[in-house]
Amino acid sequence: MFDRVRRFHLKRITALAIAWLMISPAGAFSQTRARRTAKHRGGTATARRSANAAPTEAANRVADQIKLLTRFIYLLGGVTTRIEAADARRHEASSAEIAQTENSKASVRTSLQNVRDGLDKLELDFRTTPGLQRYYPGLAGVAAAGATAEQQAAQNQFDQAGRTLLGVVNRLTDALLDIH
Repeated sequence: MFDRVRRFHLKRITALAIAWLMISPAGAFSQTRARRTAKHRGGTATARRSANAAPTEAANRVADQIKLLTRFIYLLGGVTTRIEAADARRHEASSAEIAQTENSKASVRTSLQNVRDGLDKLELDFRTTPGLQRYYPGLAGVAAAGATAEQQAAQNQFDQAGRTLLGVVNRLTDALLDIH
């Protein structure tokens, strides 16, 4: 009985975590898009922006990415623990449990693709936007680290992928400090 209840809660938590992981990068993109749209609407106001606007925008963008990544890593840790536990009991597991574990793995991989896409976009924006270019050196390579985490997840090395993303958070934090 206890094992059945535990499996129910495990499935529920895993489903919620995976859903959040898949939605979070999309939410970050829409927030960035909304900011960019608002910026373009104010054409002349944008031209009159003070010199402090670029560092503030840069800091906000990096801080948003740090927030998303830390939430993602927190949830990834729980999902990874459950995946590893399920893999350890694989010979005792039902076909439904094995399928659920494989679905969880696939969802984590998809979420990591979204994370890498977000890091690619951040790095590209800083490299190509004139007001942000001076901060690009601190961000250079974060997208490559995101791709490394994605590759690690593809090889079922979910814990190592999380550790790689922790390194990305450290780099982003250092870049944030350099901005201010």
